Amino acid sequence: MIILLNLDAGPSERAAVRAALQRQGLAIEESRLGERTAFWVEGSEVPAESLARLPGVERVVPVGSRSPLADATRVSGGRPVSVGSATFGGGQVGVIAGPCTVEDAGVLRDVARFVARAGAAALRGGVFKSRTSPHNYQGGGSSALRDLHAAAREVGLPCFTELTDPRQVAEVADWADGLQIGARQMQNFPLLIEAARTGKPVLLKRHMSADVEEWLLAVEYMLKAGNEKIILCERGLRSAERHVRYLLDIGVVPWLKQRVGLPVIVDPSHSAGDWSLVVPLARAAVAAGADGLIVEVHHRPETTRCDAQQALPFNDFARLMQDVRALAALDGRVVTGSPAREPPPLQAAAGA
Repeated sequence: MIILLNLDAGPSERAAVRAALQRQGLAIEESRLGERTAFWVEGSEVPAESLARLPGVERVVPVGSRSPLADATRVSGGRPVSVGSATFGGGQVGVIAGPCTVEDAGVLRDVARFVARAGAAALRGGVFKSRTSPHNYQGGGSSALRDLHAAAREVGLPCFTELTDPRQVAEVADWADGLQIGARQMQNFPLLIEAARTGKPVLLKRHMSADVEEWLLAVEYMLKAGNEKIILCERGLRSAERHVRYLLDIGVVPWLKQRVGLPVIVDPSHSAGDWSLVVPLARAAVAAGADGLIVEVHHRPETTRCDAQQALPFNDFARLMQDVRALAALDGRVVTGSPAREPPPLQAAAGA
């Protein structure tokens, strides 16, 4: 089991807990779980109730599952994760929006200004792309990363971008507010560990063929590396169906929110693969209790080099934000990043 100490537990309390465990003849290992000290305890008869009464102990968590650290995040009301000015969870719903890839600095600024005024909580944009074919566009790299940072700062939003390799972690952590691990990298364990060690918030997408236990075990790697600032992202599962790109598992949203205390968001863009289906799927996600969305938005999708078919036009994104506010309000939640000023005027959607 895991003995989880209070946030304010000092050296004397840690020493007292360690001594109490040693007196019981238990095998122990001390580690960090986020900002807390945790003791891993092994033994045939562990006096859980007695250990829970020790000064400085917040919780005793039985290791009944393969993901005990994820289980230990469960708290009443959920544990919010803040990324700059945006908050996900704890009664707040955040929408991350922007182009699939950062290809042109001017276009990126246009999209950033619009999504910020519409109420997005954070800006997204890919700079290192994980593509199925090596012949497809792989992203703009370091220069695109700096463009993303500049556009986000110009509109006052934090930004997310995806990592595909542990060697990218240090550079991306210098420029991005949140690190995104894409579906294909969910079990790239060295990448998960390096990303977690930065201390930055990490958005972890579920692999298109992963079951929930495998997803939570990927989370376990980052929790064990000492980072609790994790946002889970459901983005759809591979199936034999062709009416959508991937089958969106809406049911996993309330299930996870009962099981763990981490925020859960949904990516309707990748699951739909068709911009006309994004808004209905996004509404369903928020109604199911999702703590946010990550949506691809572009006003000229016909000019993009990646995932043009699923990019949401400006008109539809503005309307989606209105729907998100209304749906969140039904169960007393608020939309983080929602602007006080009027939403932007709707524009003609290219190709719509």
